[in-house]
Amino acid sequence: MKNTNTKNVSLKNVVREYISPDKKAFRAVDNVSLEIESGEFVTLLGPSGCGKTTTLRMIAGFENPTSGDVFIGGENVTTKSPDKRDTAMVFQSYALFPHYDVFNNISFGLRLRKVKEPELSKKTKAIMELVGLEGLGERFPNQLSGGQQQRVALARALVVEPGVLLFDEPLSNLDAKLRVSMRNEIKRIQRRLGITSIYVTHDQSEAMALSDRIIVMNHGVIEQMGTPEEIYNHPASVFVADFIGRSNFLECKVIAAVEGVTTVEMYGKNIEIKDSGWQRRSVGETVTVMARPEAVYLDEDGIFATNILSSIFMGNMQEYITDTQGLQIIIEDHDFANRKVYSEGQIKYVNFKENSLHII
Repeated sequence: MKNTNTKNVSLKNVVREYISPDKKAFRAVDNVSLEIESGEFVTLLGPSGCGKTTTLRMIAGFENPTSGDVFIGGENVTTKSPDKRDTAMVFQSYALFPHYDVFNNISFGLRLRKVKEPELSKKTKAIMELVGLEGLGERFPNQLSGGQQQRVALARALVVEPGVLLFDEPLSNLDAKLRVSMRNEIKRIQRRLGITSIYVTHDQSEAMALSDRIIVMNHGVIEQMGTPEEIYNHPASVFVADFIGRSNFLECKVIAAVEGVTTVEMYGKNIEIKDSGWQRRSVGETVTVMARPEAVYLDEDGIFATNILSSIFMGNMQEYITDTQGLQIIIEDHDFANRKVYSEGQIKYVNFKENSLHII
């Protein structure tokens, strides 16, 4: 049931300006350019006000760029209205018709396109089966759970076989357990159909679970684009490192930088770090070293001593918060069953797993 209509999306130097109440212009989206391949699942990720939703709405045609161009399938659609673009949107609020049953909500777009009844019925039933709504065709939205309503909204977008599927924080109204279930469903359906998908969220776990690539936005600009692994393990900035997961940041002095390895001084010890940017380092400069909490562990000996402020059993890990000369370090020990568990108030030593440190 592959979607053979799927299309690529391209933004060229897109700017969206607004006028604030005090008559000053501000840029919600500031000179953004990006390429999304046909069949790719890309997430626009960032905090509230970063420009991600405005970018999505410009792709959909609900907002017009102040300058720049939007292309879908190689066609410049910058000045085209939403109904003239080959896109479909899954909204945060579901936006279902309360007076239509499930079948007629889903088939609404096909009726607008004057699809004949036998084909309309066949397509609608096939999509209902795909999203797990069999037997619910005669129910009305107020008779459905939140998860079922979200499935109807997804089916209504999919049934018209758009070239690009757009998601505007579609899971934010669901409880935590249902969110995980629905995101897995969305991923399964997208992979099966092979449809180009652009997804907006501020939830980094959602972005990591769903995406082929993540685009992290901040203050209207793109901070970093990459696979979930690249974004998590090699963040391009402190903002990205801090927004994606939890991070420890250590200020260190560069001792040497030679052939892919930068040596830094960390609390009196010299530490070698694999570093693709080693040629940019200068001896004596201060750099920020990132260590994910799961890359840090405590032992009887190590790189530097630290005071354990808290030690909490979290089920799947032992979480420590420690203090080293005023710097708090978060540690997530997922291998605590094979190591000692330490208590609040003890002085122990910090160690890092091999190749786990990253210079930002």
